[in-house]
Parts: sequence; structure tokens; C-alpha cells
Amino acid sequence: MTMENIRVRFAPSPTGALHIGGVRTALYNYLLAKKHGGTFILRIEDTDRTRYVPGAEDYILEALEWCGLIPDEGPTTGGELGPYRQSERKDIYQEYAQNLVDNGKAYYAFDTPEELDARRQEEKEKGNHSFRYDSSNRHEMNNSLDMSEADLASRLSSGEPYTIRLKVPRDETVRFQDIVRGEVAFQSNELDDKILVKGDGMPTYHMANIVDDHLMKISHVIRGEEWLSSTAHHVLLYRFLDWEDEMPKFAHLPLILKPNGKGKLSKRTGAQLGIPVFPLDWKVENPEDSFVGFREFGFDPAAVVNFLAFLGWNPGTEQEIFNLDELVQAFDLEKISKGGAKFDFDKAKWYNQQYIMATDNHKLAEKVRPIIEANGHQPDDKYLAAVCGMMKERVTFYPDFWKNAAFFFQDGYDYDEKTVRKKWKEEHRSAFDQLQLRLKNLSQYNDPGIKGEVESFMQDHGLKYGDVLPILRIALSGTTKGPSIFEIMELLGKEEVDKRITKAYSIFDTL
Repeated sequence: MTMENIRVRFAPSPTGALHIGGVRTALYNYLLAKKHGGTFILRIEDTDRTRYVPGAEDYILEALEWCGLIPDEGPTTGGELGPYRQSERKDIYQEYAQNLVDNGKAYYAFDTPEELDARRQEEKEKGNHSFRYDSSNRHEMNNSLDMSEADLASRLSSGEPYTIRLKVPRDETVRFQDIVRGEVAFQSNELDDKILVKGDGMPTYHMANIVDDHLMKISHVIRGEEWLSSTAHHVLLYRFLDWEDEMPKFAHLPLILKPNGKGKLSKRTGAQLGIPVFPLDWKVENPEDSFVGFREFGFDPAAVVNFLAFLGWNPGTEQEIFNLDELVQAFDLEKISKGGAKFDFDKAKWYNQQYIMATDNHKLAEKVRPIIEANGHQPDDKYLAAVCGMMKERVTFYPDFWKNAAFFFQDGYDYDEKTVRKKWKEEHRSAFDQLQLRLKNLSQYNDPGIKGEVESFMQDHGLKYGDVLPILRIALSGTTKGPSIFEIMELLGKEEVDKRITKAYSIFDTL
């Protein structure tokens, strides 16, 4: 496939937070553009003012920035073919809608909501539960098709509200080629006469996105599977506006399915399973409409991008870890699958672990520092990097560096009482006092030196690792889990270790 002058657009509606499926759509658009030296455009499709949600556009922009998917053209970056908010392009659409009407490809419809509801009810009583305003009944409706010119002029000049509907031809097969699905065909008799311009004068998605894609010279339309059924109308619009030769190539992406593979992934799925399905937190007044995002859950954006890339696409190799530049080089629209992709959260966690483990300790410390400082501690850079180095193979999310390693920053923590009761034996107390003294007097207080002293102590007293190390671990961290106890002791330092052991022993005696 020859790829020249690639221009793609991600065109979300600001009707709420951006779903993770939307981020995947943006990612595939971005990857195609960057692979071929093209242009990635962000267009805000905000013509439905009744569903507009304040803050949603900012959320979209922040989510794309967090993922590293920076638009080349858009509302904040500008560009020669803007404006990039459809609400700012209202006058542009009127010209093309009028062109369709004048050429008999669209018509004025004066049906009121009440009239349409009455017709739906009438059809329902006849057993037709899916009333469709189409070529079979349009001449029975309240529209301009059978009006005299004088009557139409009078109604238009009176200020009576109207919509403009597409006049879908009868008995045609509308075909188009989809990069993912091959040839797709729809019978025109199964298509309704879509509204192109609403009663408030704003265009619908169908009108606005066709005009904008043409004027913005979009080469490929990459969007979700849910828009596949609307594409027949769009193909007709390209034909009716004499733009058929410049029609973009279509690629409709597979659905992202629930983790069990049954049904589409939704906000409700995330709430039920306690997993994020949006890139960032969304906080609104009603707690039920708020949710946690991948970022706040503790994911690295690069891991999220890598995970999303594989939800419906595969490079055809064994490689799974790709940074963004590598994804750009490997990406191919023709390797997108037709079938739905299961949202495997365990796989997402695995990706995050891989990225955390591969991150340099000092860079990791920069990412972790805000979490540690939010909990009231300000360790120096060297110390925090050392903690990150010890813990990075033992965490899944960034907040785990506090959750699992708070003991590195504070000596107040709960002790594993069950293990203490099992291991803390009265007859060993004097021996542990001796161990504390030997550690306190140790001249080489480092990992090998500490380990050698502890092993020498165990040999002298006929004790095993299982008798000693769990007690030391719990004394210093509250738990038996974690990195090497000798590494922990070296990092904490002799004075801090001695202080913690003294405190722990006094508590262990009471358990």
C-alpha cells in the first residue's frame, strides 16, 4: 500500500471522560501518521451541545499528552485547516447542506418531535418496533418532498424549525473497501434518511465529519467498529458532494471486550471489577460518576500505550515490549484483527511491571518521589534511588513503592504478630541481644559484612536462617517479605537498625 500525504484525525466528542478505547483509536491514528511522515490531527466534535460536558475537552488533551500522543494540528496547537472545534465551524456546514438540498440529495423535514413520537407509537401498535424514517415512508411524513415551492418558501421564512435529512436512494448497494474488514456492502433500502442538520442549525456527526474530513484533507479514517454501519451514509455523502474520488480510506477497529470476552468493555465493567478503563481520574460531584484512571492507579504511560497497541493489533513476531518509536516502525493497519480484543488486566499489570523493572533507578526515583512526599517524607535522591532499585522487581504499580516499602522511610509500622509469636522464643532472647550488640560493633556495615556477622552468630549459637532472619525482617520492616534483609540493613544504616531492633524487641516480649 502506497502511503503518501498521510493525514489522520482523532475526533472525540467532549461528552465526558475519554474511554481507554478512544485512546487506542488515537494511538493507531498517531502510529500510522508518524510511520509515514504524516500529520496527526485532533478535532473536537462538539456539535451536540446538549451532551457537552465542561472539562471534557481538557481531559482529552491531558490524556493524549500523558500518553505522549501529541497532535500536530488541533485546538491548542493550531494549523492551517482549522478551526479544530466543530462548534466554531457551523457556518461552513450550511453551505454544503444547502448544496445537497439544491441538488435533490437532501430535503427539509418539518416533523416535530411529537409527530415523530406519534408515528413511532403507531408503527409499534402495528408490530413494527423499529420505525425508520426512510425511502419507504418519507412521502408520508411532514417534509419538503411534496410541497409546492410557495408553501416551502413560506414555511422556511416563517421561522418554523426544521431539520435537513439525507435522501437515501432506493434499491442500491452501497459498497466500500475497509482496510480491516475487506469489502463491506449495505442495501440502501435498509438505511434511514439521516438528519444532517438539526433543528438548532448545528450539523450532526454525519454531516460535519464528512465535510471536515474533506476540507482537512484526511487520507484515512481510523475509528471504532460502532461507526461501521454509518459508513454507508458517509459514502453516499461523498458521492452526492462530488468528492468520491477524494474519499479517505476506512479502517474500522475491533471492539475492546470485557476481560471475560463477553460484551463490550464499559465504565460499568471497570466499576464492577475495580479496574481502570479510562486513562486519567475523572472527578465529578456525584461519586458514582467518578472513577480512577490508569495514571492514578499507578501505571506508567509507556506501559499503557504498549498494552493498548496489542488490543487488536499484532506485529506478527514474538516481541511484546515496544516503546513508542518502535511501535511507529512496526505498525501496519493491515495487521489489525477483525475480532474483538479482550481487555486482559493481568496483561496490563505485566506490562507495567516490565516497564518499572527496566527503568533506571534514578529516573524511577523521580517518578516515585511525589508519592513518597505525599505521605510526608522527603528522602534524598541517592537514598530514594537505592530503595527503588531494591523494590522495582517487587512492585506492580508506582504507589506500591509506598505501600510495600514505607518502612524504608518511617519506623512506625505494624508487626507480623503471627510470625513473631511463632519465631520469638524466650530462650533465644539473650542470643538476639548478643546479635544486636555484634551488629552495633560491626566495623564494615555493608551487605557482605552484615551477612558474614549474622552467619557467624548463627553458627556460634546453633541457629538456622529460619530462626533469625524472620525476626530481623519483622523488626526492621514489620513483614517477612521484601528485598534481601542485609541490603535493607546496609541502606538503613547502623544507627537506624539498632534503634528499630531495640524498639521491636520490647514489643515482641509483650506478644
